[in-house]
Amino acid sequence: MKKLVNKVAVVTGASKGIGAAVAKNLAAEGAAVIVNYANAKADAEQVVADIVSAGGKALAIQGDVSKSEDVDRIFEETVKAYGAVDVLVNNAGVYDWAPLEAITEESFHRQFG
Repeated sequence: MKKLVNKVAVVTGASKGIGAAVAKNLAAEGAAVIVNYANAKADAEQVVADIVSAGGKALAIQGDVSKSEDVDRIFEETVKAYGAVDVLVNNAGVYDWAPLEAITEESFHRQFG
């Protein structure tokens, strides 16, 4: 028996990597999943397609979780689509592809603060 039937999960940073895998696993356990992404719309839509083709429920919602107005909208759209939020996986992260000596203090705090 699936453990998360009738539950709704929001997974931030779910368009690739660990977030995508978590979203797919939650869906496999019966949850309706919000696949949150900041910029990678096509990747998020592919994760949704993978979940739906496996018999699950999923919806991609764009939002930068470093912005409170985007976070509010993500949750509003989730509740509108599925009625509630039962599970939150905070997976989103940011990084700068730069040599360590080129990382500014501002960039450091954005990544690790």
